Amino acid sequence: MYDKVCIKIGSNVLANSEGGLNKSRINELVMQIARLHKAGKKMVLVSSGAVAAARNSVAVDKKMDRVSQRQLLSSVGQVKLMNLYAQLFDLHDIPIAQVLVTKQDFSTREHYLNMKNCVEALWESGVLPVVNENDAVSVTALMFTDNDELSGMMASMMQCDGLIILSNVDGIYNGHPDDEDANVIPVIQADEKDLSKYISAAKSDFGRGGMLTKCRVAQKSAMSGIHVHIANGQQDGILTDLFTDCKAIRHTHFTAGEGYPAVKQWIAYSEGFAKAEVCINQGAIEALCSSKATSLLLAGVVEFSGDFEKGDLIKIVNEQKQTIGIGKASYSIDKANKHRQDSKYKPLVHYDYLYVFPEFLS
Repeated sequence: MYDKVCIKIGSNVLANSEGGLNKSRINELVMQIARLHKAGKKMVLVSSGAVAAARNSVAVDKKMDRVSQRQLLSSVGQVKLMNLYAQLFDLHDIPIAQVLVTKQDFSTREHYLNMKNCVEALWESGVLPVVNENDAVSVTALMFTDNDELSGMMASMMQCDGLIILSNVDGIYNGHPDDEDANVIPVIQADEKDLSKYISAAKSDFGRGGMLTKCRVAQKSAMSGIHVHIANGQQDGILTDLFTDCKAIRHTHFTAGEGYPAVKQWIAYSEGFAKAEVCINQGAIEALCSSKATSLLLAGVVEFSGDFEKGDLIKIVNEQKQTIGIGKASYSIDKANKHRQDSKYKPLVHYDYLYVFPEFLS
């Protein structure tokens, strides 16, 4: 089905009812991934489960704050999880590599490309990258929402054809999954404007995210040109079945859009790294959100908030303070203020370095 694919396995798939690792389930998934690997597929495995792996091994002081608890459990559990993966993949003669990342690793194009080169080197050597967030050193304000977001960023960075998100439900429902009348939605278009009708606010016992995060990540990835499949990782043979005939499997498929150039794909996931905000008027919003390729001109700026230099990322917000996009500044705020009244001055953000969120596109 795909030559390059990112597979994300959620905590709720890997954990058992007591909070530890479900080793038989992990073994079943490893066997499927091994078959795909031997078929020549290039894969990135984004695996949750480190916290669950440590829950039965470490006594956590209840007075400890939640961030410290997560650092403790993930640091201990990451060793257990990787040891288990190494043992299981070794049975199939597949070497693996641990790739621990923080969101800050995606903050500059230089770091971004260094990380991409690392994964490509692993692929070329026949090594399977197993990726997880480095919770021990992540700054709270710059943590990934959960591993769904991380998997979307990895899939985009590696220009994957597909992203498979395995959860403990069959896909996105048109209601709460526990409702008798709720059904799995088989296909959602990349440019769907109203995702709220697909979203349940329910979270798992083990993961940080819910369907809201999955929908947002899935749509952003789909708009980047990646087919996204949300499926039930507790179903035997789910990965090989998806690769054999995905239409026959009960799950949700976000169809791929036209995609973006590589630099826009990086900008799309970089909202947290913006140095400042620029508020724009309704006319500028309509121009940016139209189907035409339009850059942001100083004439559309209402006000700036914060300082920025040439090359910094800036949030683009409307007058209600909703973030409608992210862009790379063509020059500094000092130069922008100097030329505010010059309607013919070059764009503050060129179209090639502008990402507008899908829900605002007309």
